[in-house]
Amino acid sequence: MDARLNPTATVIGPKAIKHLVSADHALAASTVPNATRELMKMRASQINGCGACLDMHVKEALLAGEDPLRVNLVSTWRETTVFTEAERAALELTEQGSRLADGGRVTDEAWAEAARHYDEEELTALVSVVAIINAFNRVNVMLGIRGGDYEPGHLG
Repeated sequence: MDARLNPTATVIGPKAIKHLVSADHALAASTVPNATRELMKMRASQINGCGACLDMHVKEALLAGEDPLRVNLVSTWRETTVFTEAERAALELTEQGSRLADGGRVTDEAWAEAARHYDEEELTALVSVVAIINAFNRVNVMLGIRGGDYEPGHLG
């Protein structure tokens, strides 16, 4: 299936995408580890069925030195022993924040667990990661942009 349209071939597309990318790049200044942010992006992309984002973030995580086992187990993080307590809290926040449209919410328990591991600046970054990747997921899924041909390192 071909994509429904190429947003970069429009006038408004590159402008809007540039701001999403800039928002994501701002999070690199956070003390939340890059590995945690990439795991969160992978998990949200799995939930939202975004092959393009999953392709990108798996390859970026591997390029950054992430353990392939952890990459392969992120969809079943609850049933594994390879993630830290802090990463597990971030992944739970990611799942709950990505499923708001399903009638869910971020529970007080999930928030308290995340707050046990992250300070307010880091919690802000975690919430922002979830919001930004969900926005990218929705753009790609709505437009029918598929994964598989992302070149690692292209993010810059």
